[in-house]
Amino acid sequence: MSATPAEILATSLFALAVLHTFSVKKFAHWAHQHPKGSIQENLLHFMAETEVVFGLWAAALFAGIAALKGSVHEAVHYIESLNYTEPKFVLVVMVVAATRPVVRLAEALISMIARVLPLRESLAFYIAALSFGSLLGSFITEPAAMTLLAILLKRRYFDRGISPRLAYATLGLLFVNVSIGGTLTHFAAPPVLMVAAKWQWDIAFMFTTFGWKAAASCLASTALTAWFFRKELLNIETQTHAPQPIPAWLTGLHVVFLASIVFFAHHPDVFFGVFMLFLGLVTATREYQDGLKLREGLLVGFFLAGLVTLGSLQSWWLKPLIGGLDGATLYFGATGLTAITDNAALTYLGSLVEGITPDLKYALVAGAVTGGGLTVIANAPNPAGVGILQTSEAFQGEGISPLGLFLGALPPTLVAVVFFWIVA
Repeated sequence: MSATPAEILATSLFALAVLHTFSVKKFAHWAHQHPKGSIQENLLHFMAETEVVFGLWAAALFAGIAALKGSVHEAVHYIESLNYTEPKFVLVVMVVAATRPVVRLAEALISMIARVLPLRESLAFYIAALSFGSLLGSFITEPAAMTLLAILLKRRYFDRGISPRLAYATLGLLFVNVSIGGTLTHFAAPPVLMVAAKWQWDIAFMFTTFGWKAAASCLASTALTAWFFRKELLNIETQTHAPQPIPAWLTGLHVVFLASIVFFAHHPDVFFGVFMLFLGLVTATREYQDGLKLREGLLVGFFLAGLVTLGSLQSWWLKPLIGGLDGATLYFGATGLTAITDNAALTYLGSLVEGITPDLKYALVAGAVTGGGLTVIANAPNPAGVGILQTSEAFQGEGISPLGLFLGALPPTLVAVVFFWIVA
C-alpha cells in the first residue's frame, strides 16, 4: 500500500477528526469552566459541535495540500475535483422535511398506524415511528426520514424527561433503523445509491434481497426496545392540545416540492432552484410555518462536505483492504469499518474493485448498512439526527456521547446482523 504525501496527510487528519468526534463532550465540559460569553467558552462550544468537526479538519487538509504542493491552486483543484452533491442535497432536503406541514403529515401517518396497535398511545407511537417510520426512508430518502423522525421523537419523548438509558437506546435504534430502512429501494440509501447503477440493482432486486430483511429487522429491534422500556414509555404523557390546522393545499404543495427535490437529487443546480421557489412559498405562508432549520441544515451539510474532502483520499488503504476479504470477513469488516468512515464511501470504494462476485457485493453493502448506526459518521443522515436531538432535555445540554450512541446502537445492530447475515 503505497501512499502519496497528500494521502498520508489526509489519513492522519481523518484519524484526528475521528478522535475529535469522540471528544466533543469533553470540549463542552471545558466550555462550562469559562465565563459565559467569553471567547474561550464560545470557541470550546464551537469545537464541541459534532457537525463542525470534519469541516474543521478538512480546512486543515486544504491548507496542508497547499503547503505540500507549494500552491493554493493545487488545493483548489483538489476541492473542485470532488463531488459535493450529497452534502448539498442533505442540506436542502433536511430544511424542507423539517417544515411544519411535512412534519404534521408524517405524524398523522404514523399516528394512523399507531392507532391500529392495541397499545397505549405513547408506546404505540414509539413502535410505529421507529419501525414503519424508518422504512419511509426508502421512498422520501434517508436524510428526510431522519429529519422527520428526529423532530417527532424530540417533541414526544426526548423533551419529556426520559432517562439517559432510554434516550441512548432510542437514538441508537433510530440510527440503525434509518440506515437499513432505506434499502427497500435503490435510490434512497447513500451506500446503495453508490453502487446500484454500476451493479444494475433495481427496486425488485433491492426488495427481495435487502428490503424484507430490513423491514423484519426494524420491527424486531423496535419491539424488543419497546418491551424492555415499556414501563417508562407507558408513563410518558401524550400530547393533549389541538394543533393549528394546516390547509390541505399547502401540505400538498410541500409534498410536491419535497418530491421534486428527491427526483432531482443528482442535479444540484436544479434542486437548488426548486429550493429557492420553496423558500418563496414558506415566506408567503409563514403563519403556518415554524422557523426554517437552516442552521441545522448548514451544519450537517458542512459535516458531510468535510467527510467527502477527507474521505476521498482514503482509498489507498481501504480499496486493497476490501479487495482481499472473503464474504463473512467482508461483511463483518464492512460493519466495523463503517463505524470510522462513511458507509457510502465504503461501498463506493468497493465498487472500484474489479471482478467482485455477487456474494461479495451483497456482503459489502449489507455490512455497510448494518453498521450505519454505530457512530455519527457512519451514515450520511446521522448528523441530521444529532443536530436536532443533541439540544433536547434528555442530553441536558452536554451533547451526545459517542460511547453512549455506540452502546445504544449495539443491540439493534446485532439484530440486523441476524437478519442480513445469519438468515441470509
